[in-house]
Parts: sequence; structure tokens; C-alpha cells
Amino acid sequence: MALEDAKKQVDLAFTRKERRGLAYENAFGGATSFLRRTYTKDLTDVEIAVTGIPFDQAVTNRTGTRLGPRAIREASTLQPYDPPYGWPFDPLGETTIIDYGDMPFDYAHTPSFPGLVTEHIQTILASGAASVTLGGDHFITLPILRAYAEKYGPMSVIQFDAHSDLWADDDYDRIDHGTFMYKAVKLGLVDPKRSVQIGIRTECDDYCGMNYIDARTVHEKGIAHVVEQAKTLVGNNPTYVTFDIDALDPAYAPGTGTPVWGGLASWQAAAVLRDLAGINIVGGDVVEVSPPFDHGNITAVAGAHVAMELCSLIAWRLKGK
Repeated sequence: MALEDAKKQVDLAFTRKERRGLAYENAFGGATSFLRRTYTKDLTDVEIAVTGIPFDQAVTNRTGTRLGPRAIREASTLQPYDPPYGWPFDPLGETTIIDYGDMPFDYAHTPSFPGLVTEHIQTILASGAASVTLGGDHFITLPILRAYAEKYGPMSVIQFDAHSDLWADDDYDRIDHGTFMYKAVKLGLVDPKRSVQIGIRTECDDYCGMNYIDARTVHEKGIAHVVEQAKTLVGNNPTYVTFDIDALDPAYAPGTGTPVWGGLASWQAAAVLRDLAGINIVGGDVVEVSPPFDHGNITAVAGAHVAMELCSLIAWRLKGK
């Protein structure tokens, strides 16, 4: 069936008639929507809306993450032939997932950007869908969390990252990817006691009440310990998962702006994400994929797999698995 479909499927981003199901279009051709989902602005009956926010004007080192959403979409074309390995269900066949496209904004008017992000996500949430966002640098998570906290109250956050992003900065007009979590906590968008950061391996003077599991602890105590701690901390609270690709070691994700050695291996990140199944995840993002510094697109591939796992975690919750 797959081979026969492959002979006639092309540009499924625009031509597919059903919003659910696997896709067999040639990975190297066609319109590269995320996982070959339908490109549409129609949120009717949508369960998960994948959207890109191509912004990198808040970085402290290398730019390039504005090209992340495009690269992640292209890398994802290898994935929709089969259900994601290891899940006991087919999220592409059982869940209505669309590609909502990228958020438009004026690149030359940075002050207006945060409000546009919040409005963009508010539109998705108002429809009843969850959002999975392709970044973009990590600043985008702050205005996204504004939209989520407006709907759900103070969020639990599971943050995969090399950095805490808790630099003290009380200038709330400043746009900086290293301060987004500090501001999210201070603004009451995030409940730090019910949140956890995983993979940390840079210094932080004040964790602002956030729990953290550094990279060495992940390596030494293992997946089961990390997952147990994370699940205990977030409980059944509405949870947002944000995955900075630099949580991975640069050997697995060189295409990022602020790489730090000693990070997670791809298999560790995959195992932790998979075993988080059952948390009350209501949204997520993958950020900081920077194609200009990538090699063989391995960082974009990692980002595409993370985004697929986020969709699977949300679908698992939606189906009451």
C-alpha cells in the first residue's frame, strides 16, 4: 500500500483530503509542511497546531535560528511513513494535526514582537487546539507562556536546556533569550516549585525556586530517576514542555547558537520524552535550531524528532491513554 501511494502522492501539504493519516510522499520532494500535515489557517476541529516562529533577535551569540522552522519541517519529511517508534498508538492517524504555518511579524519592529506571539498562540488556544511551536530562539517561550497562563493559570514547565535562562533582568521591555524564565517566574506565568529544568550545565546564581536536574545527574542516575522526579514535580498541573536543542551535547546538535559540552545524548532525550507520557501536557516548543551551524542537518533532524514527541505526548493525553 505504501509503495503504491508513494507513486501518486505529492504536495500533500496542499493536496491531502484527510487531515489524519500517514504520508508516503517522497521525502526529497514536494511542499515541506511539518510531517506532511495540511498547511491551513482553519483551526476547526484541530487538536494540535504546529506553528513556526522564525525569530532570532534575542540571542547572545550566534544567530541563525530564524531559519529553524524551515529546517525542522524539511527534516521531518522522513518521519510520516510510520508511527513514531515505541509508541503503542499512531498519533498521526488518531489525532488531527495541522501545520498552521509561520507567524508573520515585522522583523524591523522588534518591540511589537512579543505581543504578536501572545496573540498568535491565543488564537490557537481559543480554538481548543494545543500548540507545538518550532523556533526561533528561546525568548519566544515567554510570550507563548503568557497565552498559556491566561488560559490555564501558572504553568508547570519542563525545560530541557543547557542554560537556566534565569539571568536576573527586571526590564520587561528587554528581549533576551537568557532571561525568559526569570521573567516568566516573576510575572507569575510559571509555578517554579512545580517545574523542572533538565540538562543544565552552566552556572546560575539564583534558580528562583525552580527545580533542576543537571546533565551529570542525568548521566549518572539515569532515565528512570529523571522521569520520576519530573512527573512527581509537575503532578497533574497543566504542563508546558520547552526543549532548547542545546540540551543535547554539541556532538548531537552542533547547529545551535550557544553550545555547551557535556550534554544529553539523543537517546537520553528521546527516552525521557517518551517516558513522560501521562503528564498533563497542554503545549510545547523546540527552539534554538540554527541551520547555518548545522552539519548534515543532524540538529534539524533532532528538532523534528523532538517536535514529533511533543505531538505524541499531547495526543496521548487527548486520547486518555
